[in-house]
Amino acid sequence: MIKKEMIAMLLAGGQGSRLGVLTSKVAKPAVAFGGKYRIIDFPLSNCINSGIDTVGVLTQYQPLRLNTHIGIGIPWDLDRNVGGVTVLPPYERSDNSEWYSGTANAIYQNMEYMEQFNPDYVLILSGDHIYKMDYEVMLNYHKAHHADVTIAAMPVPIEEASRFGIVVTDEDNRITEFEEKPEHPSSNLASMGIYIFSWKVLKEALIANAEQSNCDFGKHVIPYCFDQGSCMCAYEYNSYWKDVGTLGSYWEANMELIDIIPEFNLYEEYWRIYTKNDTVQPQYISADAKIGKSIIGEGTEIYGEVYDSVIGSDVTIGKGAVVRQSILMKGVVIEEGAVVDHAIVAEDVHIGKNVSMGQGEALPSKLSEKIYSFGLVTIGEKSVIPDNVTIGKNTAIAGVTTKEDYPDGKLESGEYIIKDGDQA
Repeated sequence: MIKKEMIAMLLAGGQGSRLGVLTSKVAKPAVAFGGKYRIIDFPLSNCINSGIDTVGVLTQYQPLRLNTHIGIGIPWDLDRNVGGVTVLPPYERSDNSEWYSGTANAIYQNMEYMEQFNPDYVLILSGDHIYKMDYEVMLNYHKAHHADVTIAAMPVPIEEASRFGIVVTDEDNRITEFEEKPEHPSSNLASMGIYIFSWKVLKEALIANAEQSNCDFGKHVIPYCFDQGSCMCAYEYNSYWKDVGTLGSYWEANMELIDIIPEFNLYEEYWRIYTKNDTVQPQYISADAKIGKSIIGEGTEIYGEVYDSVIGSDVTIGKGAVVRQSILMKGVVIEEGAVVDHAIVAEDVHIGKNVSMGQGEALPSKLSEKIYSFGLVTIGEKSVIPDNVTIGKNTAIAGVTTKEDYPDGKLESGEYIIKDGDQA
């Protein structure tokens, strides 16, 4: 039997509904980040940099792009004969066929995959956070404390604590209380959704909770282990970690990359972030172009002006066009004279001539005030914006739009256009 000390199970099935039209056709972990990466590149790179060579990636929602991106794991040096990276979608069994329902249920359905490696420890990860962490250090901590379960946790502002699972610890960092998204949190130490389980403990907890509907680590498995008297410790983490689950946090995390000395450095030699890279052409910056404090992807052609922005690969920005404080993903075309301000533009979008985006006052979104509430323009992939239209703030567009979709040539702040077949 193959023996691995620790394997990783990476949960990457989420829709990421708080990212609105950005995730209508792609799973959240496959969303572009920082010009050339996808969100899942970060936990995958952490695994290989931490010496973990066996990773199961659990996919479900819109998995095609994610599967294509991961392939056989070559960019992360995870193309191994034994172990390596394995994509684990839900599959039909003889007795029943069911989707993954909850984070722990997804892991439970892949018990057989884990058994074949007979691991001592299992690392559970989320596929939608931006951070660098050495999981080997966390494992050493788990062993030193003789823990059954170790939860990575970080201090958060107390007013935000009710969004997280909260742990209360004693002076030895042993967990004395665990509260899932409490209304009145009794600590500000938040679970990061990164767990190391001793295999026997995980297996028993998953089997015991198998019948729970939407079986989840925070709601079921962690409280079960706690009630069983398992030794549970918190591993406090104090470096950069960002949950890019909202349009605001996603935009902010991208913008932080272009600071002169960024808090999160993508280019450290000793802890590299790896990704699948299809483009090899150089950029082309015309003599008239102006660029200030931006990330520009490979194969991109710039004839206009770009300031404080993150630009992906194979993007074209026409003459006289101005892009400010925006994220443009791969393959976006901005025609001549367009102004793009505070926008997130998904892959392969075409923006017509003299379009003006991000104008006027930021009014509440009529589509979803909760999702589109950061003064941004959000455009779903493969959308088309016709020439000479003006688009306000807190707006969302998905699909091929025409002049007729813009009364008086405008999409007012807070309005939206979602074409048939596209989702909000």
